[in-house]
Amino acid sequence: MQDLNLTDFPLKTFDKIRYGDTDRQGHVNNAVFSTFLETGRVELLINADPPILSEGASFVIASLKLNFIREMKWPGQVDIGTGILKLGNSSMTIYQRLFQNGECVADAETVIVQVDNTSGRGKPLSDTAKETLGKWLLK
Repeated sequence: MQDLNLTDFPLKTFDKIRYGDTDRQGHVNNAVFSTFLETGRVELLINADPPILSEGASFVIASLKLNFIREMKWPGQVDIGTGILKLGNSSMTIYQRLFQNGECVADAETVIVQVDNTSGRGKPLSDTAKETLGKWLLK
């Protein structure tokens, strides 16, 4: 993905870096990067208005590709930019970047699939969901 700044993302949020997020070297542990990405995804998937999740369905991660670009340090906050790269019939590809002090520290592509809770198979996104998600497409 091209070099995007936080302001280029349709959805922006932040999270506080906690002391417990660090490792022995004082860096934010790599596993915590995924938690920060989750914060941004929740803003998109769960807090959407109108809701985008179909009744009787769940969102699951089919794949997550995370690139570590720079270390993150405590104390501080992480800014999270989130947008949609691609919409499918029952899935979407989300692109995110994490920033600390204005510098990109990581980026990620996550494929999310809406699945039927009974069958466990992909369930098509509603027209309302596609319309809402379409507003968050990255340009």
